[in-house]
This record gives sequence, structure tokens and C-alpha cells, in this order.
Amino acid sequence: MSKPVYGKNAVQSRNVEKISSPIWALVVAFIVFLVWTPFQVGVFNGQQIDFEKPVYVSALLSGLMLLVWMGLYFNKFKLEEQRDLLAVASLLLPITYALSLFGAASHYMAMNLLLIQSMYIAIFIIALYLLKQKQVNLVIQNAVLAVAYFIVGFGLLNWLGSSKFAGTLVGWFSNTVRDGKYLDAVMTDSNGLRLTSIFQYANTYAAFLMAFLFVAVFALVRSKKWYGTLTHGFMLVPIIVSLLLTLSRGGLVMLPVVFILLLLFLKPAQQILWIIHIAISGLAALLVTNPLTTLGLELNTSFTSGAALKAWAYLLGASAIVAALGWAVQRYVAPWLEAKLSGMSSRKFSGLWLPLVSIVLVGIAAFLLIGTSVRSVLPDNIETRLENINFKQHSVLERFTFYKDALKVVKDYPILGAGGGGWASLYEHYQNNPYTSRQAHNFFLQYLIEVGIVGFIVFMGFIGYIFYKYIRSYVKREKDEFDNGFFFLIIALSILVHSLLDFNLSYAFMGILVFLGLAGMAAVMDSKPLRRGWSKPGLRIGYLAVLTIGTIYLVFMSISYIGSSNDAMKAKKLIGVSQSYEEIKTPLVDALKDRPFHPESAIYLSSMDQQVFSQTQDEQYLEEAYSVISRALKDEPYNKDLLKQLVGYYDLKGQSDLALGVYLDNADKFVWDIDWYETIISRSQALANAASAQKDEAKKQEYLTSGFDAYKHVVDGVEHLKTLPPEQLQGRPFSITPNIALNIGRMQLLAGENDAAAATLKLGFNDNYTDIVNSTTLWDTNWYSALISRSYELAQQAFTQKNDDSKQLNLKIGLEAYRQVTTDLQGQAIPSAITLNAGRIQFMAGQTQVAAATLKLGLSEDYTDATNREIARWYLAAQQKANTALDQDVYNKLIAADPAEIEKITEIASTSFQE
Repeated sequence: MSKPVYGKNAVQSRNVEKISSPIWALVVAFIVFLVWTPFQVGVFNGQQIDFEKPVYVSALLSGLMLLVWMGLYFNKFKLEEQRDLLAVASLLLPITYALSLFGAASHYMAMNLLLIQSMYIAIFIIALYLLKQKQVNLVIQNAVLAVAYFIVGFGLLNWLGSSKFAGTLVGWFSNTVRDGKYLDAVMTDSNGLRLTSIFQYANTYAAFLMAFLFVAVFALVRSKKWYGTLTHGFMLVPIIVSLLLTLSRGGLVMLPVVFILLLLFLKPAQQILWIIHIAISGLAALLVTNPLTTLGLELNTSFTSGAALKAWAYLLGASAIVAALGWAVQRYVAPWLEAKLSGMSSRKFSGLWLPLVSIVLVGIAAFLLIGTSVRSVLPDNIETRLENINFKQHSVLERFTFYKDALKVVKDYPILGAGGGGWASLYEHYQNNPYTSRQAHNFFLQYLIEVGIVGFIVFMGFIGYIFYKYIRSYVKREKDEFDNGFFFLIIALSILVHSLLDFNLSYAFMGILVFLGLAGMAAVMDSKPLRRGWSKPGLRIGYLAVLTIGTIYLVFMSISYIGSSNDAMKAKKLIGVSQSYEEIKTPLVDALKDRPFHPESAIYLSSMDQQVFSQTQDEQYLEEAYSVISRALKDEPYNKDLLKQLVGYYDLKGQSDLALGVYLDNADKFVWDIDWYETIISRSQALANAASAQKDEAKKQEYLTSGFDAYKHVVDGVEHLKTLPPEQLQGRPFSITPNIALNIGRMQLLAGENDAAAATLKLGFNDNYTDIVNSTTLWDTNWYSALISRSYELAQQAFTQKNDDSKQLNLKIGLEAYRQVTTDLQGQAIPSAITLNAGRIQFMAGQTQVAAATLKLGLSEDYTDATNREIARWYLAAQQKANTALDQDVYNKLIAADPAEIEKITEIASTSFQE
């Protein structure tokens, strides 16, 4: 038996080794996977039926490829060198995610992240051994570059108005194309239009562009063929322009950081070449970004072929010029630099001078662009983003808050972590203020939360070892081997560094790129022989057995989850088109068979059962709803929608005290959810009022206490928000709302605190209600009538002005006021003015059946009365809107009184008050 070959001879041996057809078939499958994945698998951060299936399909495909790899490499795989041991150690990463399941805050998300991590390791192991072969390595590099260049072109097609054409290119295999367009390839936020390409999130696209800008420069400098030089040079301007169009401050901040880090790996001549190419392409990109921004904004509003041609002329012209200049630099300047600086390259620390100079130059450039009027040469939207780069900017302050809150989670889940998706499940429990962010905006902190200290040490040790071995040995390796590894280092380093500020690795494709990068580095690292003990057949077979069992589990789990996801999607589609309970229920039951913890399926089925119970009063439906929800909550205790379904169950059972108990028991999970605390206060007031009517003083005090405690939490929260830095946004609304003021005021009346009740009322209402809350006759029927009337008028006005927030606020006031006045008037006639306005408010709120029932109570036989006719008009319109049978008797009497009412009824019924 021949001895294994290591070191330089091993490299030569691998390079001349003939690659078999099955290996090439695996390479092709691997490349197809890399092409397919970015257009299928987006960010996964919660209950998203539409996005979960591609994750499961990707996990399945990676598992199948790994099984094929094991078949091809079964005899070749030996535990003979450190690289082989790295393949063994990689299994620890998904194992740490499996261990985190024991304390997972969300079993659903933890299982999804376990599958994703398993997919990453499958990709790592396959790539680790494929990339050892130089020919395959180059093929995969070119494939990765081709995919990246296509993504850049795809994004620019969307920016320059050709979204339909771009959608056609990928629509046949992507599930993210809607109405012929890729979803949010160009998206709008508070900063205006931002380019996102396939990522639907501008900052992650910026991280991707940063990585492949440097890869393109590297490929340009390395290329020996004229067409390679021209191709990579041509792509520099589109990449930089795209980066600017993302409006990502994090991308602009991290770009020079990564650039300087990469320069440290290069010899002086290469450093100068990189700087030249970046400078030329950057200047050209800046010259055309302004017109491309203006034209892009125009084309996304209204497409014209003239504007599109003009934009493409700018872009392609600048790209062609830069490509030609890049070729000239490589053809004439590069050899001269190599000759002049060859002696300098051998000197110690010679590679440090240019990075140090670059730091100074970057500092000067940053000062000019951020601190002076030089930035005015940029488009207005980019200029504004640069102007706002500072440590007091709200997004920076928010990130610091995320990081502090993340450490609170780590403190409570220190060893094994909170499981995959731990931050998304728990952040509302730990947050300092009411922001909304299902991502911690720092990959490393988020990873620490998910797998705890044990898993974090494993992960950091894994990637740290690869970087250490690569960096330590790169100077000793053959140039081609180093270059092949450096290609992958650029990708991994760029994405990981940018992930200090964002959640790039929540995108499965970005995670795949990082683990592919790690594999590429490991494939060329200095891999020393292991001691003979590692080469025992038992260890090799044992590792392959564990890998086989784990992979088979991954495959079957993925197949099971794909089936469950298909059933859930089928049910979701049926809900929109079918009225058959059994037809919709069947796929939901099938979906929950394999995943009883699947939140959306459990919510759909429970909601249906509760609706059927409301119609039939058959207890079996209500018990099934309880069974489904209680089972799901065992694995998803932080799921707010599941908890609300449980509340609905108790309400239907007439157990209002238990429904309030759900809110009270889970209040600490949602400390800044004002709706949660508003509901606690509202329900406490209703139960306290009922206990008072029943002369149950103990219960009355219990409910008053729960309401007042919730109110104190809100008041304390409002005071805390005043301590935030003025530049930091508080996040979601959190204040003493009108409904809180109404209910706390009523509770204070029950407690005999009349003056406090009047004072509280004034805290919750804006100036539109000043005269009402300052009334000397609070809380009587006439006062409530005026309040309900005002809320309807303001809601109608807000609807006309298309101010949905104001409309919803005023509708809520009217609904709560009506609930309170009906409680006060139990057994007594409700004034017709209150009935009319309450019914109209319910109609506007989308509660058409409830509105019909309310309005019916206010009808009289006098159709000569204008108010009665209006009640009848809205009553019939509500029935028509709810698709229920019209009250023919009322209809005949109303039309007999005024035939013009037919058009008025139709007009009301056809108005959509819901946006």
C-alpha cells in the first residue's frame, strides 16, 4: 500500500488526478443547487408558510447530495490529515442546534434552524473535498461568479424599469415572482426607493455586493485571459452603482474596513493594482450614479423606452470604459509594478504600508463625504444617507439597544441557548423599548442566543481554526493554491464582517456562501498529518455511520416537512375560496399530524372550529379547538396569536375570568405591547363592573387590582421612554390610549376616586375631544352619545383623508364607548342616535354582521323619521355587505318611504372602509 502524500507533492498529485464522471455529475448538481437557492430561499424569521417550503426542499437536496458524496468518497475518505478532522468537527454545529431544542423558545423555528444548519454542513463537507481538486475548484469559482453577476444584472433590470422582463427570467423556477415581477426587488421605505435585487432587504444585498466587488477585483487582477480581464472589469461599475442604490449605510461603513483587511493579504504590487481598479471603477460609478438614480426613480414610476435606453447607455458606457482601462492597467502597469516592487515584497512588514496609508485616505474620504459639502455631488437620497452617518443616528442607537437586550437573553439561556429563532420569539420579553425587530442585527449575538455559550464556542472555534490555518500558511503555498483559497476567503470574510451589523446569515443563501467560503479556505490550508490513531478503520466507519444516520434523518425530516408545508399551503389557499369546513380541515389535520406545533396551521384550524361552534353550538368543535391550541402552545409558548386563540376559546365558553388570566399570565412576554395591556385593562374593568353588580367585593377588588397594575405598567413605561436619547425612535406606539383612559376612569369611579377618573380621562384623548373630556357631566348616557358621535365623525373624516391610523383610533374609541354604555343601560332602551352611530362604526370597522344586529335593535316603525330611515339604510347595507339575506319587510317599508334609498344602500354597501 502506498503512503499518503502531503504538502506540495500532495497538491501536485491532486492537480493531475483524473476526475471521474460521477464526481463531475455531483459538481453539476452542486452548481445547480447554488443557482437555484438564491431565488428560492429568503430570510426565515417566523411563521411564514410561504417561505418555509424552499428551506425544506433545500435541506432535502443538500442531504441527497451528501449521500451521493458518501457513496463516491466512501473509500477515499480517510482520517489522515487535519482537513479530514475538520469535516468530523463540522458535525458539532448542527448537534449544538439539536441540543438547543431542549430549551427552545419556539420548537417550530428551532427545528427549521436545525435543518438549515444541517444543510450548511452538508454543503461544507461536499465542497471541502470537491474544492481540493484544482479543476473542480476553478469551475465552482466561475459558477459562483456567474451567479453573482447575474444577481447584479437582475437587480439593475428591476431598477431600470424592466421588472417584467426580469421576472420572466426567473419566474419559471422562483416562487417569489408575483404578477410577473420579483417581489420587492426594488422596495420603498422611509428613505425612498432602495435596490434589493433577490434579497428583499437592502442591507444584506449591500453585504453581498461588497463581497463580490472584491471578488471581481481579485478575479480581474488574477486573470491571464483578455476576455476574463474585460468581463470582471466590466462588472465593477454595475456592482458599485448597485451598492450605492441600496442606500445601505452599513455597507458603506464596512466597505473600507473589509478592503483594508484584504489588502493585508496581498503583496505591495497587488495592493496598488487593487487600489487603482477600485479608484477607477469607483470614480466612474460616482459619475453615473446621479443620472441612474434619477432615471431609476422615474422608470419605477412610469416606464418609457427613451429613459430606459438612456439609463442603460450611461451604465454600459461607463462599464465598457472601466473594462478597457482595467485591461490596459493589467496589460501594461501590472508587469511594471511587479518588476519594480519584487524586491520590496520580500521585506518584512512591506505589506503593511499601503493598508496604513489606505486607512488615512479612507478617513479623509469619509470626512469629505460626511462632514463637508463634497457629498452634494451624489444623488439627494444617497447624500441624505451619508449625512446621517453618526453614532447618534437612530439606527445606530437602536442596534446598541438590540445588543444590550440580546445579552439579557443570553443571561437567561446561557449554556444551550434558546434554540433557533430564539431572538424572534423572546425579544418582546426583554426589549428596552417597543421596537419591532425579529432580528438582533448582529449574527454573532443572535447565534449566541440560539445555541448558548457551548454552541458559540464550537462555532467560533470552527471558523477561527479555519481562518487561523489559512492565514498562517498562505505565504508558504503555491500561488495558484493561495489564489483559489483567497477567492473564498473574500466571500466568507466580507459577509461575516458585515454581519456584525446585520442579519445577513438569516438568509440561507448567504449562509451557504459563507460555508462554501470556509470550505474553500480549508481545502487549501496547510493540513498536517494526524497521528496514526486517527486512521483506524473503526473511527472512519464510525464517522461515516454517524454522518449517514444524520443525513438520512435530514432527508426524511425534510420530506415530512415538505408534505406538511404543502398541506398547510393548500389549506391557506382553500380558506380564500372554499366555504366547506371539511374541505379546509382535511389538509390542516394532515399538516398538524407531523408538526402539531406548526403555529399557522393550529391557528387556522382552531379559528375554524371556533367559528363553527358559534354557528352550531356543538361542543365538539370547541373542544377540538382547545386541543389543537393547547398542544401547539406546549412548543410555542411565546406565540401571541396562539395565545389569542386560547382567549377566544375561553370567551366562547363564557369563562371571561380565564380569558383575562391568559392575558395576565403572559403579560411579561409582551411588555411593550400596548394592545395587550389595553386589553388587560378593558377586561379587568368589565369583570370588576360585573362583580360590583353582583355585590362580590372580593372579586371586584381583584379585578380592580389587575387593571390598576396594568395601568401602572403603562405609566411607568411612558416615563421610561422619556429617558431615551432624543435621536432614538421609541418604536411602536406606547402611551395612555383613549380606551385605557376610558376604562381606568371607570375603574376609578368604582373605587370611589371621581376626581382621579376625570383627570385620567384627559390623559388619553387628543384635542379633537377636548370639549367632551372637559364636560361637567361625565359618564352619563348623553356624554357617551356625544363621544360616540364624535368618534364616528372623526373616523369618517380620517377615511376621506386616507389616514388609516387615525380612522382605526377613532373607531376603537367609538366601539369601547358603545360597550360601556350598553353595560350601563342593560334592560333599558338605547337612544337611536347611539344605535345609529355605533352601527356605522361597527360597519366601518368591518364588523358587518355585528353592525346589522346593533342597527336592528334601533329600528322603529316610523319611516317618516329621518333617523329611523338612516338606521334602516345602514342596517340593510350591512346585511348586503355581509352577504346575508336582506330583511325584506324593512326594505319594503324603507323604499316605500323614499325610493331614493335604493341607491344610498348600494353606495354604502359598495364602500370599502378597510384598506
